[in-house]
Amino acid sequence: MTILVAILATACNSTSSANPSATNVANSSPSGVTWKACGSGLECGTVPVPLHYAHSADASIAIALIRKPAISTSRRIGSLLLNPGGPGVSGIDLIRRDAGYFADLNTRFDLVGFDPRGVGESSPVHCYSRRTLDLLMTTAPHPERTPREELINAEKSLALGCQRNSGKVFGFADTVSAARDMDLIRIALGDDRLTYFGFSYGTFLGETYAHLFPTHVRALALDAVMDPAVNATDQLLAQVAGFETNLQGFFAYCRTRSGCVYGVTGDPAAKLTALLKRLERDPIPVGGGTLTRSLATTAVMWGLYTPRYWDRLAAALNAAEVDDGGALLGIAEEFYGRRPDGSYTNEWKANLAINCLDRPVPSDIAAYDRLGPALARASPLFGPELQYSYLACAYWPVKPTGAVGPLTADGAAPILLVGGTKDPATPYRDAQAVNKELAGSVLLTRKGYGHVSFLLSDCARTAEEAYLFDLTLPAPGTVCESDYP
Repeated sequence: MTILVAILATACNSTSSANPSATNVANSSPSGVTWKACGSGLECGTVPVPLHYAHSADASIAIALIRKPAISTSRRIGSLLLNPGGPGVSGIDLIRRDAGYFADLNTRFDLVGFDPRGVGESSPVHCYSRRTLDLLMTTAPHPERTPREELINAEKSLALGCQRNSGKVFGFADTVSAARDMDLIRIALGDDRLTYFGFSYGTFLGETYAHLFPTHVRALALDAVMDPAVNATDQLLAQVAGFETNLQGFFAYCRTRSGCVYGVTGDPAAKLTALLKRLERDPIPVGGGTLTRSLATTAVMWGLYTPRYWDRLAAALNAAEVDDGGALLGIAEEFYGRRPDGSYTNEWKANLAINCLDRPVPSDIAAYDRLGPALARASPLFGPELQYSYLACAYWPVKPTGAVGPLTADGAAPILLVGGTKDPATPYRDAQAVNKELAGSVLLTRKGYGHVSFLLSDCARTAEEAYLFDLTLPAPGTVCESDYP
């Protein structure tokens, strides 16, 4: 079962061969949003969009929105549309939980989050029951531990299960359609041009929007940039290497910082290796669940996304050393979207459905077999765990609509790109490449570990906010230091 495809939830990308014209959009333009109070000063609404833009009159779906109105109505600029990444992460949840991160921007912008098609409250993709998901989360395919026939059957079962349970949106949850939805959202919000802040996969969504609607762009801030010209397997290799770099950074942090509890006694690298070997033999019971090697590895990867999590990860690993696996299991469940009541968000399912439509992948399992040595060299820990990450897409019942290649946005306003030099999920080289692909864009570099610079550097955050407020771009070649190790 390729559940760990979702570990790339903030960094899976492709591009589309779609025609950049806004086909049939005019016939579907909404007249506005009917907002209703939905708690904590927030307002919720929906925008109707065509299910299939080539046949816009046939069927429609509703895209769910949430808004936090601008604090200063007299200085209001307009709406700021946000996407937190994934694909599959809910923009509704972003505003509900994390609007405080955007407090400065909220002074002059309405913060608007949305669930892209197939995600959250917007015709969500479904695959399996809660009980089945609980079972699947405990293991991941591994070239040394998973029989080949079992691996192939599991991936085929996953693909068919998602198709069977997802309804009409299943074959139409692609990024090009989501970008077209964004333009209808812009129209419904009453903005002449779009102001957008996208993170990770959200940068690919923003690039796609700028490609389709270049003259509709006011400002696009794209943080943790993905390059649509990189194919799936090359991207996987780069990501595995990036996570290994951050793992070694975490080990160095724990060896040298007195505050890292995982480095107090013994070498953290040796301790982690021993812990994972022990979990393979003897998983740790945790209440009604179990901490397995696979779940522990997922927790480590999720903890490496940002140095902000490193102390939390260290404490969880330290507890697991004495057979208390609750904290480490909690981190893994957080990644998979398992809620305290045992239900799941649909993040990883939407991630799979969107990626399988967006990108072509090798269709022969032998291609994934051949990846093994290179992945293991890039990371002895993570490489084998992720070797078959894209295999489910090889058996996807709907052919991909995307194609690998650069996107252009000729005629768009200047776009701000932000890349981290040691980003584990969106390699810095992606930001450099997109800077060349998008004429007139400016690249801001953040030096350091971790994913998404807005939360890791005051310098980067200040530059991003200045651009979104008054369209002031940093000078080309600007470099920001990270506020974390």
